[in-house]
Amino acid sequence: MKYFTNSVYRIIFVVLFSLPLAAQASLPDFTIIVDEAKDSVVNISTKTKARTSSRSSREYNLPELPEGSPFGELFEKFFDRDEMERGRRDAQSLGSGFIISDDGYILTNHHVIAGADEVIVRMSNRKEFVAKIIGSDEASDVAVLKVDAEKLPVLEFGDSDELKVGEWVLAIGSPFGFDHSVTAGIVSAKGRSLPSDNYVPFIQTDVAINPGNSGGPLFNLDGEVIGINSQIYSRTGGFMGLSFAIPIEMAVDVANQIKETGTVSRGWLGVLIQEVTRELAESFGMDDPHGALVAKVLDDSPAAAAGLEVGDVIVEFNGKKVIRSSSLPPLVGRAKVGKQAQVTVIRNKRRQEIGVQIAELPGAITQAAYTPEEDKVIEESALGMKVEALGSEARKRLKIEAGVQVVEVDDAGPANDAGIMKGDVITMIDNQAIDSVDDFEVVTDELKSGKSVALLVQRRAGPVFLAIRPDDS
Repeated sequence: MKYFTNSVYRIIFVVLFSLPLAAQASLPDFTIIVDEAKDSVVNISTKTKARTSSRSSREYNLPELPEGSPFGELFEKFFDRDEMERGRRDAQSLGSGFIISDDGYILTNHHVIAGADEVIVRMSNRKEFVAKIIGSDEASDVAVLKVDAEKLPVLEFGDSDELKVGEWVLAIGSPFGFDHSVTAGIVSAKGRSLPSDNYVPFIQTDVAINPGNSGGPLFNLDGEVIGINSQIYSRTGGFMGLSFAIPIEMAVDVANQIKETGTVSRGWLGVLIQEVTRELAESFGMDDPHGALVAKVLDDSPAAAAGLEVGDVIVEFNGKKVIRSSSLPPLVGRAKVGKQAQVTVIRNKRRQEIGVQIAELPGAITQAAYTPEEDKVIEESALGMKVEALGSEARKRLKIEAGVQVVEVDDAGPANDAGIMKGDVITMIDNQAIDSVDDFEVVTDELKSGKSVALLVQRRAGPVFLAIRPDDS
């Protein structure tokens, strides 16, 4: 029995103390990737010359001081004559980039070189080049540079679509100016949409990214570039575990357009969309919330020409599933202008295929005109709110043609629970257009209690669907 107990202890001892070694053995070895890729990663510094005041001491009406005056040095410090004669000061910024062709083309971020008067590219061997800015695209945060060099080492591109959440990734860049710093982590999410970047499905990682890493490559374990490090989420200005990279396919597409035409064109569908909540999914007869809910179809748009309707839920675009509403803009943006796209929607609880001729994203969009004012009528309903006919002033302000305006919301009731507010304009209930108070009364009288229905509301910020569950009337 004693031997058995000692044996058990020995086994436990071996297992416990071998776990760290086993864990270490399972960690990836990044040394080969770094060794093969480091010469293709560059440091980028820029100089921006900003105008400053060039007033001399005479313009400040300063007194002439005798030679050797103790105040002479003081005035010199406050009024640097050399600086004022130049009338300029140089602002510098740092970033990273990587070589994409052996004849000197380099990818980086737009924000790294934006507004720069001079861009300096420094290679791993400390050799420096003055780079030419071929072009940049603010929407995707991608820029293309060119240096006068040949036979440069080039990185291989991977497929970011094949990335899996939890997969190891590696970044090389120049955080705070420390050249060729290497950090590693895992993919923490894919297709992440940020508030200021509707057309970029970011790769989210926990790789340590700091100022100066921007524009540098993100590698998979095969040593292939699968993204460009672009942004971090931070409340302090430093790394906090959330960093975002532009998928390499999107960056290369933008770079090719810049090189070929000098501009970047994006596909345009012409719809305003929102997220599908659990309550809205129930009202549309969907098993689970997914897709992009069409809250508005813009006039003279590809969507209008194809017959897309308000209330359609777009669940696929060109064969790719639309999981969240934020998934749609990048898919549309990358679609070829002038080509036919297949859009799958859920309409009246049925799937439907619609062909759409994609157009180029315009710079400005016009809104619909308004119609004459109706006589005002106030109506109460089982939805817990009062509405009135939409007047001409509201039509002008909201740029809509029809609907009824909410003038009162009960403190406790379906409307309050749904988030409806005084001043909202209701234009659709349960896929039925609401053009007047009479329409509102007819539709709401037919609603079944306890069952969620979709209600389209127009606000100053734009249209939005809300799910409302009527009470017993």
